Amino acid sequence: MHISILTKTFRTGIMLLFSLAILQPSLAQDAKEIMVKMNNKLRGNTSKSEMSLKIIRPSWTREMKMKSWAKANSYAMVLITYPAKEKGIVFLKRNKEIWNWIPSIERNIKLPPSMMMQSWMGTDFTNDDLVNESSIINDYTHKLLNDSTIEGRLCWKIELMPKPDAAVVWGKLFIWIDQKDYMQLRTEFYDEDGYLVNIMKGSNIKMLGGKLLPSKMEMIPVEEEGKKTVMEYHSLQFDMPLEDSFFTTQNMKRIR
Repeated sequence: MHISILTKTFRTGIMLLFSLAILQPSLAQDAKEIMVKMNNKLRGNTSKSEMSLKIIRPSWTREMKMKSWAKANSYAMVLITYPAKEKGIVFLKRNKEIWNWIPSIERNIKLPPSMMMQSWMGTDFTNDDLVNESSIINDYTHKLLNDSTIEGRLCWKIELMPKPDAAVVWGKLFIWIDQKDYMQLRTEFYDEDGYLVNIMKGSNIKMLGGKLLPSKMEMIPVEEEGKKTVMEYHSLQFDMPLEDSFFTTQNMKRIR
C-alpha cells in the first residue's frame, strides 16, 4: 500500500516535470503564432479599404478621406480623396521602397528610411505606421506577458522587442490582442530610451469584410494633451484579385 502511493506520487511528479518542460519553450512560439493570426486576419492575402482620418488638436480639427490597397506584407497603396487640396496624393510601398506621388508638381518622390519616423500628412501616425514598412512578425521577438481586459474582452499582452539587425523605428512595443477573435485592441509605442510615446486604441468593433474587427483606431501622443488622430474604416474587402503590377510608380499617377 505504502509502495503503491509512492509509485503514484513519483509518476505524478514525472508527468508534471514533462508538462513544464513542454510548456516553457513553447511560450515564445505561442506569442508569435498569436501575432501571425492577428496580422493575417487584419490583412488577408489582399485588401481594399475606404477610411477617414480626423486630426484633433486643442484649437482645431481637420478631416481627410482615403482609399487603400494592400497585398501580403510587400505592397501597399494609399490614395487621398479628400480634401481638395490633398486630393490625388498617393503613397506606395513596394517591398522596402516608399514612394510619394504629388500631383501638384507631377513628381514621384522616393522617401528615405530616415523619414519613416516622421508624421504622415500632419497626423499622429508615422510614415511607418501608414505603410507598415517594418514587420511586426519578422523584425521583432515576441513574448507573452500577463492577460488583461480591453473593451470588455480578455486579451493577451505581448511584448515586441526589435531584433538586433532590424531596421525599425520603435525601441519596444506592447500589443494587446483579443483572445477570442484575434483583434488588436491596444498598442503602446516606446522609443529607444524606453519612454512611452504613443498609444493606439481600437474600438467600435463590427463586421468588416466578413471579419469582426475594430472599425475605429485612435493614435494618442502621450505627452501632448488634447492631440490625437482618429481613423475609421467605412468599408473593407479581403482576398480579391490584385496583381503585383497594380503597385507600380506608373500606376500611382493613374489610380482613382
